[in-house]
Order: sequence, then C-alpha cells, then structure tokens
Amino acid sequence: MNEKNTAADKPVVETLASEIITSDVSTVDACIAHAKEVKATQLELIASKNYDFAPEFYEMTIQLYLFGAMWKFAENLGNIEDARELAFAALQTMLIQDKLPQQKAIKRVDFLRKMSKLEDDHNALAVAIGYESEMGDNSLAEVFDHYVDDTQVSGAFWRLYDRGRKIMLYGGLLIAFLVIWFVTLFMPGNSTIAILAAGLISAALFVIPVFLIGIFMYRAKIKKAKQVN
Repeated sequence: MNEKNTAADKPVVETLASEIITSDVSTVDACIAHAKEVKATQLELIASKNYDFAPEFYEMTIQLYLFGAMWKFAENLGNIEDARELAFAALQTMLIQDKLPQQKAIKRVDFLRKMSKLEDDHNALAVAIGYESEMGDNSLAEVFDHYVDDTQVSGAFWRLYDRGRKIMLYGGLLIAFLVIWFVTLFMPGNSTIAILAAGLISAALFVIPVFLIGIFMYRAKIKKAKQVN
C-alpha cells in the first residue's frame, strides 16, 4: 500500500510543491475553498452515523478523500499540467492554514502521498471515491462504511491499544521508582549503576509480560474478526 520515496526525492517534491503554490496561487486557493466546502458538507452528512474509528485513521481517510476531490476539481479547471501534484500542494497549504507547522505539513503530505496508492499502483479507496464524488452525495459515508467491521481501525481497538501503552509506560516507571527507592533505603552500599540496573530490570519484568498479553489480545481480536467476516 506504500510507495517508496527515497530521501533524495524529498527536496524535489518540496521544490515542486513550492513552485506550484507560487505560480498557481489562485488555483490552489480555489482547490482549498472547494475542499473546505466538501468537508463541511460531508461531515454534516455523516454526523448522525456516529462512526467509531481510530483518530489517526479517521483523519487520514478524510484527508485522502479531500485530496481526491481537489484532484478532480483541479482537472476540471483546465490548463493544469499536473492536477494530482497541484492537489497535494493545495492539501499542504490547507494543513498549514489549519495551524499545522510547515515541516509537519510537509511530512504529513509525504505520508499521504504514500498512502494514496496501493501496491498495484491503483488509487486508495478514499482517493478514488473522493475523485468521483459530487457535492452533497454520501460518498464519504461510503468510504467509512467499507471499514466499519475492520477491527484494526476501530475506535475501541485504538482505545485498548492506548490504554495498554499507558499501562506499560506509567506502570514500568512506577515499578522502577519503587525498586530504586527500596534498594536505596534498605540495601545501602550499592553503586548508583547497580541501583539503576535493578530499577530497569524490574521495569522490564513488568513491561514485557504486559506487552505479550497485549499482542495475544490483538491476535485474538483479529482472528475473531476474520472468523466473523
């Protein structure tokens, strides 16, 4: 699902995007205005559906969908040499306008560029449906409906992952602190390195089992979801 971009390609991509933004400011602005109108309309249409997806997946899907809509819009304007690249430039500008720092916006667009294509070089579902969308239709809902039963992108699964991550982080820190405190207080004479090593080892003895349990739960949920489907 990812396209391979070498580090050498990134300056070229950023330069091309900068040139497009500079030479076609009015076109980029028109694409952004269109995307914002599409987004507002589509979000209103799906508000009652109460989709429960992982935040990152939800945001990425909407951005890919808007990219597809801007791509088609740029083509319809005519006299555009590379409407697809202009749509990426417009998306980058829109992210910056939405208060995302420029470097993060560049990295985000680079990520979306990779996710916009499948391994067989076909457009991702969100891009394809966004490209074919019409104002006021239910096309964004069509994209999300496709993933409703996908456990890996569900909000419940993301919350379970987030909870497990916090348990490992804070639990490990707490165990390490308690062991360091105990060794320092009741076993004086140990070197600082030995005390820290004891804390790290005890934290690892807590984190590793929790991690393995999380992996087991993940595989169990995925296996169950595949059996249901």
